[in-house]
Amino acid sequence: MRIILFLVTNLAVMLVAGVILSLLGVNNYMTSNGLNFTSLLIFCGVFGFTGSIISLLMSKFMAKRGTGAVVIEKPSNHKEAWLMDTVAQLSREAGIKMPEVAIFPSHDANAFATGWNKNDALVAVSSGMLERFPPDEIKAVLGHEIGHVANGDMVTLSLIQGVVNTFVMFFARIAAYAVDQFLRKDDNEGSVGWGYYIATFVFEILFGILASMIVMWFSRYREFRADEAGARLGGKGAMIAALARLQSEHEESHMPDGMVAFGINRGKMPTLGELFSSHPPINDRIKALQAL
Repeated sequence: MRIILFLVTNLAVMLVAGVILSLLGVNNYMTSNGLNFTSLLIFCGVFGFTGSIISLLMSKFMAKRGTGAVVIEKPSNHKEAWLMDTVAQLSREAGIKMPEVAIFPSHDANAFATGWNKNDALVAVSSGMLERFPPDEIKAVLGHEIGHVANGDMVTLSLIQGVVNTFVMFFARIAAYAVDQFLRKDDNEGSVGWGYYIATFVFEILFGILASMIVMWFSRYREFRADEAGARLGGKGAMIAALARLQSEHEESHMPDGMVAFGINRGKMPTLGELFSSHPPINDRIKALQAL
């Protein structure tokens, strides 16, 4: 299912971007005189932002399918009724429309929020968290997720990702063109060979790794803001206790990779270090809350 969703999303990006480029009359940024930088920037911008925007618009659908989350249409038990009432209360206090509420099957204690705008969002908690965490700590975690929604973090992250995508593609093609022309010397100046496409692939990977540090920095920054929202809406002590409990369980997240940045638990630390982590260390988050 995840492979199918991935393929469908990328096909949608290609189709939408192709239509937009045709309407703008920017079908080719390569001319006989070399690169047309204006056309190249438009080309990269269309593909860069189309991918981010489509991912944002499909975020709720992808989250439900990727995690197996079941939206509560009508509470079937006391826990579900409490969950709905708590989210409704927190939403009112945060000044947003009541989001969809869901439970996803996972032994891990985790929760996430997503959606294309703050009045059409989804908040979900794992069955493991509902089973093991006390109500006040779950409420604080829900406040954290509502904070993400109220702060518009999903939209902001998508816009940042769009800008990053654009400039990664733009500079990768400029660098690849320079390498290709150097290797080809004066042979067919203005045209490109296979070296251009190989170099573009390599530079996109290298620049993408560097650019991801910018995206991950914002992701970590928004976690601190969401923690503050959780403390304000659910209680500072409860928010600290929830984070401490998450840390003590020492569980890795089993949410899909695309959803990890939206969860409350950072899961496993990436091998390249904290610069590439979507979540700051829980100790740092607890210290920040204690300093409030």
